[in-house]
Amino acid sequence: MPTTALPAVPDEWDVIRVPRQLGLAAMSILGARAGAVVEDPMAGALFFFVPLGTATGWDAENTRALPGGDRVPIPPMRRTTGPGPHWRMCPGDRSWHTDPSALRAAIGDAFGPRLGDEPARDATA
Repeated sequence: MPTTALPAVPDEWDVIRVPRQLGLAAMSILGARAGAVVEDPMAGALFFFVPLGTATGWDAENTRALPGGDRVPIPPMRRTTGPGPHWRMCPGDRSWHTDPSALRAAIGDAFGPRLGDEPARDATA
């Protein structure tokens, strides 16, 4: 069985580490707009590949940006199921990247409205 590489994030992309349940919800919201995504069951996380430089200003709650130099699991291209790290969304021909704005919005939508963020109700209605 081929092993999973743990290379340093290259100077081609940054990676956003998202807890598994939140990441799965974000993937569902993103649909075809999701780029390459790795799931690591042992870490309980999904890894979204985003354009280089995204990690610098990343601020989405319950996520962690991994800039160049950090280690991420990169499974063989054909590994799409566990038990170890595997591709939830295989890299495509066009790009590995998920648009960071779309990912941030999907993560926010996955959390749902927060107490105090609900729209004000008209008391006369």
